[in-house]
Amino acid sequence: MSEFKELIKSFPKTREYVRDFFVYGFKTREEFKEKSPRTYDNERRRIESWLSGFIKQDYTEKGKNISLAIDSNLLGTNPLYRVWKTKSFTDNDIMLHFFLLDSLSEQAGKTIESITDDILDTYGIFFDTQMIRRKCNAYVNEGLLRKEKQGKDLLYLKNPDFENIIHEFPMLENAIKYYQLSAPLGIVGNTILDTILKENQVFRVKHSFFVHTLEDEVLLQILEAMQQQFSVQLSIKSSKNSHERTQSGIPLQIFTSTRTGRRFLCLYICKSKRFTCFRMDTIKKVQMLEAAENYDNLKDALKKNHPYIWGVSFQNEQLTRMESIKITLHIQEGREDFIIERLKREGKGGIITRIEPNIYTYEKEVFDCNEMLPWIRTFTGRIRDIECSSARLKNLFYADMEKMYELYHI
Repeated sequence: MSEFKELIKSFPKTREYVRDFFVYGFKTREEFKEKSPRTYDNERRRIESWLSGFIKQDYTEKGKNISLAIDSNLLGTNPLYRVWKTKSFTDNDIMLHFFLLDSLSEQAGKTIESITDDILDTYGIFFDTQMIRRKCNAYVNEGLLRKEKQGKDLLYLKNPDFENIIHEFPMLENAIKYYQLSAPLGIVGNTILDTILKENQVFRVKHSFFVHTLEDEVLLQILEAMQQQFSVQLSIKSSKNSHERTQSGIPLQIFTSTRTGRRFLCLYICKSKRFTCFRMDTIKKVQMLEAAENYDNLKDALKKNHPYIWGVSFQNEQLTRMESIKITLHIQEGREDFIIERLKREGKGGIITRIEPNIYTYEKEVFDCNEMLPWIRTFTGRIRDIECSSARLKNLFYADMEKMYELYHI
């Protein structure tokens, strides 16, 4: 029987459990079907250890369920960053980490052989030079160290501490505090604050989507592919079931919903020659492929399509190029002019026409009219008619009205 350990080797597995507790906290132990009860218990214990103070327990007819209750308005940092700081390590890893930094604490650089001898002389412990070389090169990649060529020797040096940089540029501290709370990959800023023993007591964000940090590992790989203009292969797990599939394409842009905060990757599928968006929280793995041809041309083509995207959908059920919609609204002039202003502000370039006193029409062409339905419902009570090339949208809207009439006994 394996012993429970708080630290982890594989972040993606724990990411799924954290997301389930954070987003789908109504699940009980018996409703986690994909893993064994023992695995569920271990992951639950880890999360309770990392995020104590944010754990909420509810008791229902089905049993006890555990969720995360986090109010971003009250916090100076993202508590989910703690999940990134739980990677397991060996005894040699942790010893060598501190031995290396101590050996390179002086300004002068040292060769691998010098570091090996220094550790042996100071601590009486011998490490193989190949092990130290691998560790030093890994730290060079992570930015902790740098290497310089001096004649025939390759010297390793410690990079300047962030604390010294902050002392030189004091306003940088506030920039880091704001960055770690509001920007993608904010774990970087949070780690810097931990390093210099500082906390954010300055900024609060009213609507912050803390769960995004669980996607940052995937996001970084996608951004690297976009910067280098490479195609990628994605491993995608359905948000509706456990089915997994792969999809290849060219990553072009990240879309973020201003309403829900959910993030989407816009991918150009070469096989079908179409733009398609995938939810970032369904992408489990990213593999970089070859350099993409005509990358800049595809970016330009996507930009030309922007006016016709209502949400993130580039196609409709009928697979027609565009769908059109026309909504007739009753707006009391003089008293409800704010509705007209809202149509201009939120209507994404739709045509607004006054056809008679207090009667206006809104017209728009988009790829998928069904994405407009939540927005259209907000004008309930003012809508006199809807004309749409999508019969499904009209049917859904009027079906919603019938359900509302039933609910209110109208």
